[in-house]
Amino acid sequence: MSGTAAPASPNALSAPRRRVRSAALTGARVVLALFLGFSAVAKLIGHASAVESFDRMGWGSGAMYAIGALELAGALALLIPLLAGVAAIALVGLLAGASVVQLTLLDPPNAVMPALLVVVVVLIARDRRERTRELFALLRGQGRAVRAGQ
Repeated sequence: MSGTAAPASPNALSAPRRRVRSAALTGARVVLALFLGFSAVAKLIGHASAVESFDRMGWGSGAMYAIGALELAGALALLIPLLAGVAAIALVGLLAGASVVQLTLLDPPNAVMPALLVVVVVLIARDRRERTRELFALLRGQGRAVRAGQ
């Protein structure tokens, strides 16, 4: 016997890592919600920079308000634990679209930011997958079965 202890089980080592990862992603949800909230408000109040961007794309104010509303809904849903996973999934599409628009219609170097945010929302969606399953079970009327099984 060499005097060294046997390694801890993989589950014992992964629990603290999961907590740290979850805490970091909770922080990311809050920061992303603030970022999207400010972006949404700029569109919803018709800030000059938002109007100018949508004019450059050849899109009307209707598109600006619709995208602003989607951003605001996504930002708010990110802050609600049960909705955060679904919001993250939806935001993948919105942010991927923003990256493509930046790349093709606006300023290609600015396409990097929404592309990086896609990675963040994918990580959030993955972290929140159990709550997303719970949400879908609730929507299907199986909420009691999910809670009883936990």
